[in-house]
Amino acid sequence: MSAAQPFTALIGFGEAGSTFARAGHWNARGWDILDERRAAMPESGVNAAGSAEAALADAAIVLSLVTADSALPVAHECARFLTPGAIWCDMNSVAPDTKRAAARAVEEAGGRYVDVAVMAPVDPTALGVPLLLSGAAAENAAALLGALGFSDARVVGDEIGRASAIKMIRSVMIKGIEALSFECAEAAREAGVLDEVLASLDASEKQAPWSEKFAYNRERMETHGLRRAAEMEEAAKTLLDLGIEPVMTRGTVVLQRRAATKGKDKRTRAA
Repeated sequence: MSAAQPFTALIGFGEAGSTFARAGHWNARGWDILDERRAAMPESGVNAAGSAEAALADAAIVLSLVTADSALPVAHECARFLTPGAIWCDMNSVAPDTKRAAARAVEEAGGRYVDVAVMAPVDPTALGVPLLLSGAAAENAAALLGALGFSDARVVGDEIGRASAIKMIRSVMIKGIEALSFECAEAAREAGVLDEVLASLDASEKQAPWSEKFAYNRERMETHGLRRAAEMEEAAKTLLDLGIEPVMTRGTVVLQRRAATKGKDKRTRAA
């Protein structure tokens, strides 16, 4: 661990938090509401705290890595425990308005809030994952994140919500394509014409075989569909705030959640 690394608090210790911690070898303390996740923290070099308040004591930078629906309540709950001037990096996939509401809670309590958009899967990239940062303290946060080993953090503005707007609007396309390919493949299988449909799609696009895309998208949705559905609900809010009816985005929420249920059933049968 480098002496230049700031003392860090992790709030939430799911896939992202544990992946970052294992790669970073940080001087960090963590909190998660799940007992099993707190128990796993020492394996990644993180000291498990007995409460959110204990985890946040004296932390210079906080990485909030919770579920999308918990991002705002967690910010409200934790803000009062922040050391004055501590930077709260909200790395959750939520709408710009959600981040602005969280920022108000953090800043009213004396913390500094930074909107961080994680722009790719954290596994296997870990600390090399692209990050977009926005907010008045974004430059300060970028320096601290660099000291923690994050190698691709870029400031995109001083307005809270700008980084998340980029991610949410991009997600309309990325997660939407996944949902469309899933729906297409399901219909083609049901009709018994999958091979013909795949051949037709391959003939029109030569980058990668559609069989690989279908398989990849299905795996991502069945494994991560619940988290992605929550993210896409926030993307829908983003479009509504812009005056755009999120017709396809709402459909993506439904299909991502449905695929996750199917994946869970499949894993249960295999166990």
